[in-house]
Amino acid sequence: MMYNDKVMDHFLNPRNAGEIENADGVGEVGNAKCGDIMRMYVKIEDDVIVDCKFRTFGCGSAIAASSISTEMLIGKTVEEALAITNKDVVDELGGLPVVKVHCSVLAEQAFKVAIYDYAKKHNKTYAGLEGFDPDDLEDAHEH
Repeated sequence: MMYNDKVMDHFLNPRNAGEIENADGVGEVGNAKCGDIMRMYVKIEDDVIVDCKFRTFGCGSAIAASSISTEMLIGKTVEEALAITNKDVVDELGGLPVVKVHCSVLAEQAFKVAIYDYAKKHNKTYAGLEGFDPDDLEDAHEH
């Protein structure tokens, strides 16, 4: 399986890895069967994501998708962040092997769950979260 240079760079030198103490929102998604577990932390001020970190237990694609997602999210408003899709994550990485696209889906789910967590804690509603329920997330690994 071939990964491009950008995926390899984010895998070998992940950006924003770690945890945010007292994060405004935390999202954890994953699948113990395949081993990819992703936890995303967000710090939000005035509806802008000022910091985003991740802890991912998984393959190189999962780590690269987490890493690039944090870069894509920081500085965005919550609504802008909610508009980001797994396809945007794949495009930003310059592509992923088809069998690894589920890693980008996990990244999208992780940050959406983190924002959902923030919204719930702060009694906020966002158009991008309408109808979103973390308990209903499809398993990204079931195609």
